[in-house]
Amino acid sequence: MNLQAVLHMVYPPQCLTCNEMVTTDFGLCGSCWRDTPFITGLVCDKCGTPLPGHEAEAGVFCDDCLTIARPWSRGRAAIIYRDNGRSLVLALKHGDRLDLARPAAGWLMRAAEPILAPNMLVAPVPLYWMRLLRRRYNQAALLSAGFAKKAGYEHCPDLLTRPRQTNSQEGRTRDGRFANMQGALALHPRHSARVKGRHVLLIDDVMTSGATFAAGAEACLAAGATEVSVLMLARVARD
Repeated sequence: MNLQAVLHMVYPPQCLTCNEMVTTDFGLCGSCWRDTPFITGLVCDKCGTPLPGHEAEAGVFCDDCLTIARPWSRGRAAIIYRDNGRSLVLALKHGDRLDLARPAAGWLMRAAEPILAPNMLVAPVPLYWMRLLRRRYNQAALLSAGFAKKAGYEHCPDLLTRPRQTNSQEGRTRDGRFANMQGALALHPRHSARVKGRHVLLIDDVMTSGATFAAGAEACLAAGATEVSVLMLARVARD
């Protein structure tokens, strides 16, 4: 009997959210899995939001991505930001549940499969330094590190910086969110050569309007990236 089996006998694996016993580490019980809205089927090729209909060969887009200029090429999301999906994101973001980054990297890997390309440079959306000091970790960086390891891609945790503090996006209109993020992200000067000619994959925990991803994509493209794609753990979707 190996060490892992012994540990499972002493400490049986528990569900990530309700502590019910499960068969594997970092898993969800049946009830919590059903309450977690994983995204499957037809999705918007720009932002990953689920769409009605069957999967199509060519990219299709949601209403938002048809009306808003997106500086990135393609995007995917693992879950919808509601029910247990919302609880998982908030636990990672504000509840010090760093253990959630490991299974989340697997969920991101499955969601991102259609948009992956050779030699991608993976980077997280950054936090402002004062917020990082208060929170002690950047949840997007945990996700991007785990994903890059699984995908076998180069990871650059400080590719982007946030040179100025932005007010919370909570409660803002779509236009207000974009105005708040205008010029809020920039490429780190020491990585200017690293990004040139590369396809960058930006990762964040949640996308609502896309304003943060837009600021990051614009910074990468201005620095010479050939293309930018985006990947998020959760997508805020309209009912």
